[in-house]
Amino acid sequence: MKYPHYALLFLLFALACGQEDQSAFTPLFDGTSWQGWEGAKDFFRIEDGAIVAGSAERNIPMNQFLCTEREYEDFELRMKVKFTSRENNAGIQFRSRRIPNDHEVIGYQADVGFLPDRPVWGSLYDESRRKRFLIEASPAAVEAALDAEGWNDYRIYCRGPEIKFWLNDQLVLEYEETEADIARTGSICVQIHGGPAAEAWYKDIEIRTLPE
Repeated sequence: MKYPHYALLFLLFALACGQEDQSAFTPLFDGTSWQGWEGAKDFFRIEDGAIVAGSAERNIPMNQFLCTEREYEDFELRMKVKFTSRENNAGIQFRSRRIPNDHEVIGYQADVGFLPDRPVWGSLYDESRRKRFLIEASPAAVEAALDAEGWNDYRIYCRGPEIKFWLNDQLVLEYEETEADIARTGSICVQIHGGPAAEAWYKDIEIRTLPE
């Protein structure tokens, strides 16, 4: 098929923009080392190119967090997550900070896993601050999008007060922060919740910062 000159130029421009957009993502985890990450490693290990949080062999005494050394403000974060237990839960912290002399962090959490009566995948929790779900994803939408036994694409978008979550390319949550004093910068962390033995797997972790 022959394209008009202007249509061919437009097509080349669109392809170039798409390539540029993909290249804007930067890996946060190299799959083999803890470079760029900080935190106690008692309940974290690297296996098959993934960060594995928790343990399948023993109970987890308290919440465990592994965090990036760098802080981020406005960004798009994506990774693959696998969590098969229905007896515990985990999460991805963002715009978060360590609490001095404490094992906890404070900030937003994109939840992973289940509570006894419902999935919390795709829900937004405020860790150590308001200490509650700010908004929960629809259980029906989550169940429709989720691969409960395999890897799931998790995408987090933050720009100013706006927060969005996708599971396997399905938009499951939209939230706008209304409190002006809530921090808009912080680290990215992966978490396993204290409780029964369970493992959360995180891999292909990458981020792109958003222009002002």
